[in-house]
Amino acid sequence: MTIFLLSLFVLLAASAAAGSSPPEPPTAQEDAAALDRFKRYLQIPSVHPNPDYSATTDFLLAIAGELGLASRVLEFVPGKPVLLFTWQGSDPSLPSLLLNSHVDVVPAEPSKWSSPPFAAAEDSRGNVLARGSQDMKCVGLQYLEAIRRLKRAGFKPPRSVHVSFLPDEEIGGNDGAGQFTGSKEFQDLNVGLALDEGLASEGDEYRVFYAERSPWWLAVKAMGRPGHGSKLFDNSAMENLGKSLEIVSKFRAAQFDLVKAGIAAEGEVVSVNPVFLKAGTPTPTGFVMNLQPSEAEAGFDVRMPPFADPVAMEKRIAEEWAPASRNMTYEFRLVQFKQKTPVKRRDGSLNYTPVDDSNPWWSVFKEAISKSNQRLAKPEVFPAATDARYFRDLGIPAFGFSPMANTPILLHDHNEFLSSREYFKGIEVYQILLNSLASFVGSKDDTTSHSEL
Repeated sequence: MTIFLLSLFVLLAASAAAGSSPPEPPTAQEDAAALDRFKRYLQIPSVHPNPDYSATTDFLLAIAGELGLASRVLEFVPGKPVLLFTWQGSDPSLPSLLLNSHVDVVPAEPSKWSSPPFAAAEDSRGNVLARGSQDMKCVGLQYLEAIRRLKRAGFKPPRSVHVSFLPDEEIGGNDGAGQFTGSKEFQDLNVGLALDEGLASEGDEYRVFYAERSPWWLAVKAMGRPGHGSKLFDNSAMENLGKSLEIVSKFRAAQFDLVKAGIAAEGEVVSVNPVFLKAGTPTPTGFVMNLQPSEAEAGFDVRMPPFADPVAMEKRIAEEWAPASRNMTYEFRLVQFKQKTPVKRRDGSLNYTPVDDSNPWWSVFKEAISKSNQRLAKPEVFPAATDARYFRDLGIPAFGFSPMANTPILLHDHNEFLSSREYFKGIEVYQILLNSLASFVGSKDDTTSHSEL
């Protein structure tokens, strides 16, 4: 143990020395060009249900060409490109660093915005308003801008650095990260550490995430005999579904009370929210009002933290939320909004990345943030789901990190924005962070650390 700690100290010291010089500040012209690239990326409507992946591909390939990065476009599913850029390290035998982001964004309601959601308008305070400004086109471009600065400074990474831009994260990632991480192309990258998205912080500390809740997109259906709208009878479909909604509501309130009382963080409880209700017999102008339907269905977005018991949760669903005794069924399907993601890794271990001294990557990460004169909040479980779960599922350490401080959390909200000041600061943070992580020598074979982590 003494020898290991001494070796780790030497490696960390060497890594710190490799990036000890402060980065050269960019000129006003360089900042303006960087902000213009960010706005142009935001203006591409890569929005579901029909994201313009062709435009994002062309735009990002052009930037990679400017930076001299090796580029590949992988298409595991037709029409859904995976972009992979590589900055070759001086020692390719070292496990690589992967910088991941997704190019797709969720829909927006233009009438609820102060400016069109894909105009990337900048207001008088320097805030850039656009869908994707926080989630997560900012991070993808910050990776590339940091690489631009490092290359300009003459930095040559010992480890290879890969930058991936993936499709379909917002609808589960099955055709994006799921296909990518299951491919030989991904295996050949020999990834030692992955970075992915985090969340904005309303305070002056950056947030970092070491795990995330798994999405269980659940559909519950109630069956019953139809009847006249005026008739009172037991076990109608609507009555049975109503009972389930009441039970689910009480469970949700109990979990939320733990958060409100400060007993648990948001990412540490099981969240459940109703997302759709479907019932009734439609007509051209509405619904038949004097007919009780024979079927009623509700959808729930359930999020399971990594330390929750999935067997107990599914037992609760089967016995309380959708019991057969009330003519109810439930399902998880691998299609949009009906998905059940495993809580544990494929090998049965808990799906999280250690954030203590057992993980040398964490030590390097913390030191780099300190070197950039920023502070980290207590590491958290991400309350939603990101593509990082696919990397962790393979035993690859992954941190969720989006350098956005003093910023309201507006992903998927109206008037999503990021200030130009925070955007530029994030580029500087990534410049120092990538220098440190890519310079960390560590072990020639980090695959052993995957099982240990």
